[in-house]
Amino acid sequence: MPKKIPTTSPAGVDAITLLMQDHENVRALFEKFQGLSDRAKVSKKKLAEQICLELIKHATAEEELFYPAVREASDDNQDLIDEAVVEHAAAKELISEILAMEPGDELYDAKVKVLSEQIEHHVQEEENDMFPKARKAKLDLAALGEAIAERKNEIELPQPPQLQ
Repeated sequence: MPKKIPTTSPAGVDAITLLMQDHENVRALFEKFQGLSDRAKVSKKKLAEQICLELIKHATAEEELFYPAVREASDDNQDLIDEAVVEHAAAKELISEILAMEPGDELYDAKVKVLSEQIEHHVQEEENDMFPKARKAKLDLAALGEAIAERKNEIELPQPPQLQ
């Protein structure tokens, strides 16, 4: 008899738990980056790219799936979602700048640091305000978690344009 492939998110994780795991993962990656010396250019580049990919996956899944569900669930959430979308836009701008740079370039480390600070602010608002409201809204967080996990698996790091 063939094995049944589970169709749930990792270990049946609900959307909020999955998003909070992303937050912890990215927080740890930023800490690792901050601990690297100026000479660790290859490690910095790989870590910065990993941070950017994780943030792109997370933001895309939130914008396409989580935010619309939370927005639809209650009129009380409109301002929170609007602010989160604007914060994502600012983060994406920094991400594209970081991906186009090399460690050792002027402001490279500063941009990664500012990105970490912006993300930390964004995470606090989500975890303290948006997520509790989403839980109260009685959304199907298990189905949403599954959809988010699937969407994140589809996303790859955009390639910077090649100079001719």
